[in-house]
Amino acid sequence: MSNILVTGGAGYIGSHACKVLKAAGYTPVTYDNLSTGWEEAVKFGPFEKGDLNDRARLDQIFAAYQPEAIVHFAALSQVGESIREPGLYWHNNVSGSLTLFQAAVQAGCLNVVFSSTCATYGDQDNVVLDEDCAQNPINAYGASKRAIEDILRDFETAHGMRHVIFRYFNVAGADPEAEVGEFHQPETHLVPLLLDVVDGRRDALTIFGTDYDTPDGTCIRDYVHVMDLVDAHVLGVKWLEEGKASRVFNLGTGTGFSVREVIDQSAAVTNRDVPVVEGPRRPGDSTKLVSGSSRAEAELGWQPRRSTMKQMIADAWRWHQSGHYGK
Repeated sequence: MSNILVTGGAGYIGSHACKVLKAAGYTPVTYDNLSTGWEEAVKFGPFEKGDLNDRARLDQIFAAYQPEAIVHFAALSQVGESIREPGLYWHNNVSGSLTLFQAAVQAGCLNVVFSSTCATYGDQDNVVLDEDCAQNPINAYGASKRAIEDILRDFETAHGMRHVIFRYFNVAGADPEAEVGEFHQPETHLVPLLLDVVDGRRDALTIFGTDYDTPDGTCIRDYVHVMDLVDAHVLGVKWLEEGKASRVFNLGTGTGFSVREVIDQSAAVTNRDVPVVEGPRRPGDSTKLVSGSSRAEAELGWQPRRSTMKQMIADAWRWHQSGHYGK
C-alpha cells in the first residue's frame, strides 16, 4: 500500500482527501502544523505534526515514510488577511512550498498534486474561466498560489518533478457520512456561516457587497462539493502514477450562484429563515468566478456528481448538526 504525503491533511479539504485516498488503497500520511487544522480530523492514516518551513522535520518524514507522491493542501487561504498581511502568505505558502519541494527532490519524491485556486485568475468580469485564461491575481493569496505553480514548472525543468495542478472554485459540503466536515476558526466560508445562523449560533449573516454588477447585486461563485473535489485528487495521483505529463485542471461545475441564491437554497434545505444584514464590499473580492472548463471531465474522467447546491448544503447541514472539532 503506497504512502501519500498529505500536507494540510488535518484541514477541511485535506481530511476529506485522506478519506478517499484510504478508500482507494493508499495510506495518507498527514503533515500539518494544526494552525488551522484539527487533529480530530486525522482519522484515516498516520499524523505527523510539523511546519512546511521546517526542513529538518520534512527530511525526517520523507525518510520515514518514503511517499510515492505529495498531495499539497497546506496553505493560508483568507483573502482579506492576505491583503492586510501579505508577508504571512509569501512566507507560509511560497517559502513553505519551496522548502517542501526541495526536501521532496532530495528524497526522490517527484510526483505532486497541488491545491491551487481560481483566485490566480483575478477579477475577469463576464469571462468564463478556463485553464488558458490569463492569471492576474488581485490579492496575495492568489499571487502566492500562482507563484507555487511557477515553482513547480521550474522544478520539473530542473529536477523532473511532475505535477497536477488543480485550480479550485468555491468548495462546499461535507462527507455524507459526517466523519469529517468543514470547521474553521474564525469561520469565513459562506455555507458554514449560513448554517451557524440557521442553527442560532450567530444572529445574522452579513452580505458583503450588494452593488456588484450581477442580477441581484451580490457576487457570484461556482461551487463544487468537497467530495467531488477530493475524488479529483485521487485521479490526479493515478494520472502521475501512469507517467502522464504535468497538467493543469480547473475544478468547478460551470454554474454560478450569487450569495443571495445560496441563502435561498439554505433556507429551502433547512426549512429555516436566514436573517441577513448588508455590509460593504470586502477588499479583494471578485465579482464573478465561474469555470468554463471541461478538461478535467474529458481527460481525467472526473464527474462532479454531488455538486448541486441542494446536496452541498444538505451534506454540510448533516455535519453541522453532528458536532464540530474544537468544542
